[in-house]
Amino acid sequence: MDRHSRWMIKGSRGLDLSIPVIMGIVNCTPDSFFDGGRLRTVQAAVDYGMDLAAQGARILDVGGESTRPGAKRVALAEELTRTVPVLSGLARQRDLRDLACVLSVDTTKAGVAAAGLEAGAEIVNDISACRFDPELLDVLVQYRPGYVLMHSLGRPQTMQNHPRYKNVVEEILAFFQRQMDRFINAGLSEEQIILDPGIGFGKLLEHNLSILREMDRFLILGRPVLVGLSNKSLWHGLLDLELFERESATQVATALMAVKGVSVHRVHDVESASRTLRIVQALTACGA
Repeated sequence: MDRHSRWMIKGSRGLDLSIPVIMGIVNCTPDSFFDGGRLRTVQAAVDYGMDLAAQGARILDVGGESTRPGAKRVALAEELTRTVPVLSGLARQRDLRDLACVLSVDTTKAGVAAAGLEAGAEIVNDISACRFDPELLDVLVQYRPGYVLMHSLGRPQTMQNHPRYKNVVEEILAFFQRQMDRFINAGLSEEQIILDPGIGFGKLLEHNLSILREMDRFLILGRPVLVGLSNKSLWHGLLDLELFERESATQVATALMAVKGVSVHRVHDVESASRTLRIVQALTACGA
């Protein structure tokens, strides 16, 4: 695999992204916008994660703090309680079943990232670009996991309060370049980083649509791109769809994003996304 389709994760392993992969969402939170409170025990979350892996998730993303617009911050101790036992359980089950899935911890906190990496995670998925907790960058340098660098405008509590851009795509490109330079200067390898433009994170409908239309432009930075658009509110804004009516829109957009070169698709419905990506691969040169 070439450098543009390789993602270096913890342990100096290279994750092959030459064919699009699915990141399945394991929400260990009571207030996530889509399925908050569904996974009430550690065992339920572990079982759910194993089901997602069986359905085709290459990556399992475990989060203990909701980042939906308006979400309240969660204390460090509570987030650790929600995430670390689940990551440990998933790591054990993965090894027992000899599965190839990779574990990711979705957090902005250095303490949660470090504990999650010790528990078996190989990726840190961070909406903050290490801006909420500067010590998170030290954890990344120490453990050298794969890292999802995401663009957001402000914090979840306020990010949808009148976000403004002159040119949203150009501004995100400039943000990515600045942050990549910062991380590389701190000691990370470029190959540890993939890019997420942050659909719905400090963006109005027109901003989200501009990003999706021009998604392939982010590839000029030479790194793989991740997108998370599963069941998001943009489908309400565009099509007036309520939360549990958005899956067909999610799958159409997933297919289009794969054609535009997106490597990692963060989704709730792994089984449907897996079928969608198989169709894309069969009908196009995507991932061939």
